[in-house]
Amino acid sequence: MHDAPPLVEKEPLSAGLKQRHLTMLGLGGVIGAGLFVGSGAGIAVAGPGIVLSYLIAGALAMLIMRMLGEMSAAMPASGAFSVHAERALGRWAGFSVGWLYWFLLVVVLAVEATGAAQIAHGWLPAVPQWGWVLLFMVVFTVANLAAVKNFGEFEFWFATLKVTAIVLFLALSLLAVFGVLPDTEPVGLTNLTGHGGLLPHGWSGVISGVLAVVFAFGGLEVVTIAAAESDDPARAVGRAVRSAVWRILFFYVGSMLVIVTVLPWSSMEPGKSPYVMVLDRVGVPGAGQIMNVVVFVALLSALNANLYGSSRMVFSLAERGEAPRGLLKVSGGGVPRRAVLASVAFGFVSVLLNLEWPDSVFLYLLNAVGAVLLFVWGLIAVSQLRLRPRIEREAPERLVLRMWAFPYLTWVALAAMGAVIVLMLTDDTARPQLLWSAGATAAVLVVAGLRELRARRVRG
Repeated sequence: MHDAPPLVEKEPLSAGLKQRHLTMLGLGGVIGAGLFVGSGAGIAVAGPGIVLSYLIAGALAMLIMRMLGEMSAAMPASGAFSVHAERALGRWAGFSVGWLYWFLLVVVLAVEATGAAQIAHGWLPAVPQWGWVLLFMVVFTVANLAAVKNFGEFEFWFATLKVTAIVLFLALSLLAVFGVLPDTEPVGLTNLTGHGGLLPHGWSGVISGVLAVVFAFGGLEVVTIAAAESDDPARAVGRAVRSAVWRILFFYVGSMLVIVTVLPWSSMEPGKSPYVMVLDRVGVPGAGQIMNVVVFVALLSALNANLYGSSRMVFSLAERGEAPRGLLKVSGGGVPRRAVLASVAFGFVSVLLNLEWPDSVFLYLLNAVGAVLLFVWGLIAVSQLRLRPRIEREAPERLVLRMWAFPYLTWVALAAMGAVIVLMLTDDTARPQLLWSAGATAAVLVVAGLRELRARRVRG
């Protein structure tokens, strides 16, 4: 029988993150290239209904973050949801979700490094793409090795730029809608009611839009990992979660609403950022290059956050005996340097695979982690169902942030994730990703099960 570890354990890592770091990390963590560029694919399948798609997907992400915020405020730990899963369900759950999330981060890290290098290579073609990748990886490795406050400062200014860009975009778009800008006329609701109406592809289009955008909300989880390295983890994560979920929903849904109001949804071009198209429409000079800078910063921000999150996750696994103990080495400044180097080493391997075999080996890796986020979110919900009664019984004063309408909304979130899985199975483009991710998850679960059996034999 698994003995539940104590609710709160002392962390050996430094407390170098401030409240402003966590707040901006929560805001900037999910504002990435997926929003600035990838949102066009969602608009193409849902039309103006993409606003509803983002509302549905955003509501699910908000529920997950509220659950995770509740547990992280009560039980701050560098492994966050991996530690929560172990406390709620046993070692197999903590092992599985921890390693799968680590694998997800280091593979996605390669996409971000390569994407940023492609943009930089366009600006300075004399430097080869691999040279830019090397530069980015070295810079962020050094930043993460030095002190956690360096990571916090990088993310603070990255997120500030992204948030500022979206606020300016919303302001310009609203002025264009009302015809206030020079050489513009009021748009009104023409683009919302014309071209097939609000739901040109019906509710099936909205559902397809949900599949296209739901994974864009991945990344919020890192703020609860980072909270363990702040002066007051419970207060810090509570404030960060409260501010982040509503503002992110506003940025995402607000952006989509003004985009489909300013432009006909049918004018979306594959691979072209709808943000660039709107800025071109309102007459902003150099709109494409401006957005290139924003996307470039978004990619570097995500690379930095994923390197940080992956290093803390594998460090937490090592603390619990689920990863090599050699990764527990902590610098005098409280930085798990070996964990950082282990994560960046696999990140380099992923980058090389992406540069050499983007359509074969790396594609399989990317598919294998594509839907892992659903498994992580699912275990967060199940863990919260199990841990909430225990916290209320053992340390009710630690419930400084509570899940809304517990347990009903937790079950709603689980049902919604089940619906997403069913929809992915019925979608020809999403099905391979789900099956590959299911295979990777099953493989990790088998390893976790074998480890559990061996541990029981040793105890017996």
